[in-house]
Amino acid sequence: MTTENGGAAKRSRLVWLVAAQAALMVFLGLFVTRVADGHGPLTLEDRLPRAFAEHRSPLGNGLSAGLSLLASTEAIVGVTLVCVAALLMLPRAPRWTEAVFLGASVAVQSAVFLLVTIFVERPRPDVPQLDGAPPTSSFPSGHVGASVALYGGLATLVLSRTRGPWRYLTASVLLLVPPAVGLSRVYRGMHHPSDVAGGLLNGVATLLVMGFVFLYGRGHGSANGRTPYGVPRGGPEAVPVQPGWPAHTDGRRTGRRVVVVRHPHNCPDELAGQVRARLSRHGFTDQRWTSTTAERPGGSLAEECAAGRVDLVVACGGDGTVRVCADEVAGTGIPLALVPCGTGNLLARNLDLPTDPATALEEALGGGDFGIDVGRVEGDGLPPTRFTVMTGAGFDAAMVRDASPALKARLGWVAYTLSAARHLRDPRMRLIIRLDGGRRIRRRARMVVIGNVGTLQGGLELLPRARPDSGRLEVVLFDPRGAAGWFAAATHLAARVVRRPAPAPSPGGPVGPVGPVGPDIVAGGSLEYFSATRIEVRFARAQAREVDGDSMSEGARLTADTEPGALRMRLPHAPGAAALPHAPDHASQAPYTAHH
Repeated sequence: MTTENGGAAKRSRLVWLVAAQAALMVFLGLFVTRVADGHGPLTLEDRLPRAFAEHRSPLGNGLSAGLSLLASTEAIVGVTLVCVAALLMLPRAPRWTEAVFLGASVAVQSAVFLLVTIFVERPRPDVPQLDGAPPTSSFPSGHVGASVALYGGLATLVLSRTRGPWRYLTASVLLLVPPAVGLSRVYRGMHHPSDVAGGLLNGVATLLVMGFVFLYGRGHGSANGRTPYGVPRGGPEAVPVQPGWPAHTDGRRTGRRVVVVRHPHNCPDELAGQVRARLSRHGFTDQRWTSTTAERPGGSLAEECAAGRVDLVVACGGDGTVRVCADEVAGTGIPLALVPCGTGNLLARNLDLPTDPATALEEALGGGDFGIDVGRVEGDGLPPTRFTVMTGAGFDAAMVRDASPALKARLGWVAYTLSAARHLRDPRMRLIIRLDGGRRIRRRARMVVIGNVGTLQGGLELLPRARPDSGRLEVVLFDPRGAAGWFAAATHLAARVVRRPAPAPSPGGPVGPVGPVGPDIVAGGSLEYFSATRIEVRFARAQAREVDGDSMSEGARLTADTEPGALRMRLPHAPGAAALPHAPDHASQAPYTAHH
């Protein structure tokens, strides 16, 4: 919950950041009009408006008029009001923070634009103009800045607050609007190219400032008096949970015993209260809570399991918390349930669990127990550890290692894309891979990923053959070469998002075919797939490594094996049942017999 001091700090940050943004835009405007005017590239930029004016056509006039109308003052104000009202009228939980972010972005951009035009006077291009010229300077483009603030703000909310592959297409369309508006303004003779660039910069700066002020730390409370998960504060479930508390405050321990491993940042008190109440309703009234720490990522889970009679373990966190819990309970027969509230939640996604954390637990508690595979990885300087999702080295591991914790807290998984941009030009790795003890295969690649499951955020299928109950591990070598290779790889993976074919059942039962499978080479050689039960990878030099999204020490070796059906999961349905309603039953899909 935001305190008075916190609110004052937020207002202070907003004032100082907006002031810095305005000063920067004024400085750039004065530089363009008084220093750089008549020098360098600016001597050439009048050619583009003149070229457009000489080659105008009815079709171009109509398209540019529509785009200009899309970013006009009336349209921007109208669309903003509709979107803000929609965010505030959501039936389950009004999105006050998102509404304020969007409305403030449009308002602040306009205010900075008007302030800049007071100090910067620049005439419009000396060509016939198709629109009436408002009494403001040509620098920066107000239409472009407003379109960035509105449509770019909507794209930010779509990417950070929604799920599903459709959000990428929606965000892409929204992000294409500002540059299209900028081109239309130059076409209609209203702005120089540098004015459009100034408008883009003003809009982007506004979104960065508003995102930092209003979206930073989202998830610990909201202005509407509701928790991030839609539970009223002070309600029956909003009970703080402390490690080691029993289910009853008088100390009685009745019913089935559950150990909840809680990540204190990802699982706030409000969500912990919901978890506690749902477990109680399903008969888990003897609850033991333990929090993760840097020194003890599993809390006291090992001690609780060693003490005996644990009927269920609940991982309340992200994939890192799930991995630690799975490493402890795999092979013991103790079922594991998930409350997916981390950055990626990839295991939960691949098991078709609901995205809402409390709902995912509720549905799992009403289901049954099913066996899934786990992987086991080790290497030089990497002690044997189990994983449930993926392990790898190279580009993806460097991306995980260098992702800013602060940005992860603000933007979620989007922070990984910003980290990835820093490693696009990293050198390729020389490596040797062996599958099930077979011949050595020499390759070069930018990254190696070994997966127990294959789907990433947004439904992107990196390993399309991977199933959590196949008894096998899937491998991809990612090696795009040049712009064409990156384009081919991106196109192939994007197509996988659109198609999302249901994975075929594992041939020959849960363990699948004997011996390694592959290689399957796609996207012009940018992606190469293998399948095996044991994968050994050696690198020519030490590389960054990761296990289930956790960065590990650098090393020159990775060896991964699969443990078929070793992890007992409490799930709403068998793995893949939602995608394969008519799939034949496998041993790995049959529920365990309850033995409480």
